[in-house]
Amino acid sequence: MTMAQMMEIMRALQANVEASRVEQAKMHENLVASQARNEELSKVTEELRQALQEQRGRTIVEEVAPSSPPRVFPMPFAQGITDTPIPASVVPVKASFTGVEDPEAHLTTFHTQMMLSGGSDAVYCKMFVSTLQGTALEWFVSLPTGHITNFQQFSKLFVDQYIVNKAPPRVSYDLFDVRQYQGESLRDYLNRFGAQMVRSPAKDEEMLVYAFKKGVLPGPFCEALIRAHLATFAEVR
Repeated sequence: MTMAQMMEIMRALQANVEASRVEQAKMHENLVASQARNEELSKVTEELRQALQEQRGRTIVEEVAPSSPPRVFPMPFAQGITDTPIPASVVPVKASFTGVEDPEAHLTTFHTQMMLSGGSDAVYCKMFVSTLQGTALEWFVSLPTGHITNFQQFSKLFVDQYIVNKAPPRVSYDLFDVRQYQGESLRDYLNRFGAQMVRSPAKDEEMLVYAFKKGVLPGPFCEALIRAHLATFAEVR
């Protein structure tokens, strides 16, 4: 074997060694990358496992924990009133009570409107509640459960609660405060005086006539009343 051949063989061996070294380096890089991917997958898998475990734990707690009881609203009406339906023929009452109005005047308005459609005692109770607003409604729901058994009792409780709002009773002398205005017709004054007379407890006809005369503006009609010596208010009309 010549020297040239030997040198050629050595160069070939060196090339093979270099190629082998490069291949080993690539294999090492691939191994490192594979280990990194495995570690990342293991981390993600652990996070998913913990998340599923936490979710399963919350589900168990929700299933075990008792549900909140439904809110219970007080019902001062007796069961018989509560169970009574309101007929479709009953017309809603166009009146409201907030706690500052005259309770007896409100009851009068309520009765007047309810007479148009009627209804049982239980219906009266339910319809009356529909007129209460604000603090008046708060007063109603504060009553003991099943406390109200009929409308008469309900009405008395209502008036007693708001008795301080009741208008002072009219007296007979209030009629002497009714005077004919300047420019007011005799017919309008007569109608206004008559409206006050209805609300007055006065029954003495002579006093009614005298109060009416005192309120009439000076003039021919006033003088005619004085000369006529009328005894009843019907004669004035």
